[in-house]
Amino acid sequence: MTPAAADPADSKPLRADARRNRARVLEAAESVFAAKGTGAPTEEVARAAGVGIGTVFRHFPTKEALLEAVLVARLQRFADEAEAVVAADSDDPGGAFFAFLTSWIEMSSAKNAYFEALAAAGVTLPVAKSGIGARLVEALGVLLSRAQDAGAVRKDLVAGELITVIIGVARAAEYAGPDARLRDRVVEILFDGLRPSTGERR
Repeated sequence: MTPAAADPADSKPLRADARRNRARVLEAAESVFAAKGTGAPTEEVARAAGVGIGTVFRHFPTKEALLEAVLVARLQRFADEAEAVVAADSDDPGGAFFAFLTSWIEMSSAKNAYFEALAAAGVTLPVAKSGIGARLVEALGVLLSRAQDAGAVRKDLVAGELITVIIGVARAAEYAGPDARLRDRVVEILFDGLRPSTGERR
């Protein structure tokens, strides 16, 4: 497999107008791909962004480079949100933990579509991007520990096990498709399994 084409924004500073155009294209791409799938044409992204197709290709030489940039932006944004939840140090650790888990499951379902499209094109994400995953795992570990200390989550659960469960539930949520009731039920079953038994609760 080959890496995606280098993103010009990673190699040299952009002028203010170029930065605005790049941000506009990324925002439009995320909206278009969310509504019509990752197979939506780049021309449609350009129309949604209000720029010419040449502007899109100046920033993202290939469709795969655009998909990668949208995926990384989503993951970075989610990592920022995760760290904000940790910093907030909620008075309800269990509620904060389960809300974060719900967001992670929703994000994972969307993320899978990008990974699959890139894999189908023979593209792998650069190893350097894996730092985002480390940030998410660290935030998850803090929230899990707090929820366990509060008696809201079973004590024998560790972060590595939880991530495996999240991946499985995200896939199950994808399988449920547009059936919102089924998706919610799958998540509810997961959450019930994470809570301590009656004898374990404080």
